Amino acid sequence: MSNSELIGSSAEFRAVLEDIDLVAPADCAVLIQGETGTGKEVIARAIHNTGPRRHNQFIAVNCAAIPSALLESELFGHERGAFTGAVTQRIGRFQTADHGTLFLDEIGELPLELQPKLLRVLQEKQIERLGGGPGFQIDVRVIAATNQDLWGMVQEHKFRADLYYRLNVFPITLPPLRERQEDIPLLVEYFVTKYASRSAKNIKHVDNSTLELLMAYSWPGNIRELQNVVERAVVMTETDTLFVSEKWLRRTPAGSSTPRDGLSALAEHEAAIIEAALAESHGKISGPSGAATKLRMRRQTLESKIKRLGINKYVFGLELPGSTQALRTAAASA
Repeated sequence: MSNSELIGSSAEFRAVLEDIDLVAPADCAVLIQGETGTGKEVIARAIHNTGPRRHNQFIAVNCAAIPSALLESELFGHERGAFTGAVTQRIGRFQTADHGTLFLDEIGELPLELQPKLLRVLQEKQIERLGGGPGFQIDVRVIAATNQDLWGMVQEHKFRADLYYRLNVFPITLPPLRERQEDIPLLVEYFVTKYASRSAKNIKHVDNSTLELLMAYSWPGNIRELQNVVERAVVMTETDTLFVSEKWLRRTPAGSSTPRDGLSALAEHEAAIIEAALAESHGKISGPSGAATKLRMRRQTLESKIKRLGINKYVFGLELPGSTQALRTAAASA
């Protein structure tokens, strides 16, 4: 991924670019904080790509997407026979990223029992595979990211203070898209060009009312949500002018009595993650391209979360003509 994805000219975004320029050559740990969908991995890759390790590997691990029972093996590797089913030795992500960068996304989801081992690796630059065996030195730059209040978690004893300080050598806070509205036209232009090229479409313009709509929207899913909306619009556009329907930006079904205001900050983060996956899968829950697969959870679990969080899964589907659309509308109001 190139740094061409760093799109924006607002003062808020320029401050982030300045932080990247400062920290990239320093080769220290970085903690990127920001709401879901603000582009934390893009920033992490930019730091890697402009730093001294740019010719080596960038390895990304989503700490929330891997079951806690498997995360230790995923990060540090395991020896043959370390547990039932460990028939061969496994190389962990830390060793794979040796001399490169390891990006630990959603670091707030790292289980408490694994945090001392991560702290030791950061302090001593040495790892031991699960199941014993000799330790060995590694040289890895760690960039962590979270959409949670990590310091608040430290105060609630849900995250180790010593690990927090070790990760938070250079903090970068990403502004939500609603705080950098002047960047929206640039981002729309970038995504239209990207997806029109993939679809072999010649889209030259963005409808004025569409741009006004996109500028006025609060974007709770941030850049990821904008990206999904533009991709969907490109798929449906048959002329040289891009249009976005206002209906695509609804957060809850019409007439719904399920409030979103009562959700905790953590629940809001969870809802935003699920909504982003639903948008990416066009409302599809199951199957290889469904939201459940993208989130690495069972379909029944996802359906339960959607109901509990008051998410309207139907607004993320593609607009369908005729009776099929009517069926979907009926299902949404059922």
